[in-house]
Amino acid sequence: MRRVPHAGLWVRRIAGLGKRKGMPDGMMPDPRVQDRTRRQGAALPILGTGPATRIVLITSRQTRRWLVPKGWIEPREDPHRAAAREAFEEAGLAGEADPTPIGAYAYAKRMPRGIVMPIEVLVFRFRVTRLLTDWPERRERERRLFTPDAAAALVAEPGLAELLRGLGAAGRRRAAG
Repeated sequence: MRRVPHAGLWVRRIAGLGKRKGMPDGMMPDPRVQDRTRRQGAALPILGTGPATRIVLITSRQTRRWLVPKGWIEPREDPHRAAAREAFEEAGLAGEADPTPIGAYAYAKRMPRGIVMPIEVLVFRFRVTRLLTDWPERRERERRLFTPDAAAALVAEPGLAELLRGLGAAGRRRAAG
């Protein structure tokens, strides 16, 4: 094991380890922040049903990667309500989030001063009733609709891609059966 710089933070490289909690191959977050896993709520925006099902993805503000709307859960806020709030603010979506998460995934968020923090994201099905033309972050992000399989191929987080592939498989089973 040796310490190497990564994204402005010294991290431990452990030979032979694969990806762990969203970190690049063999990287582990600095142990000083490893025990501070935080939670975010994410909306998995679904439009339509069966083979016509579409997933709404947005781009991140800085790296322009494709992702679902997600953000911090405010104190005393229900996680599914945080997901619905983020769907409106980041993607301009009206609809309703199920109160029970359909899954979760982990990733490493780069914080100010180069700190990498492990984040657990609770994912809530969000039934889209309307795509708005005006919303708070519309000038900062791109919004597009994709099939579940296409969305799974575009997102960087493996856990999120797995959830999306599951939606695609479920739609194919309904169409065939």
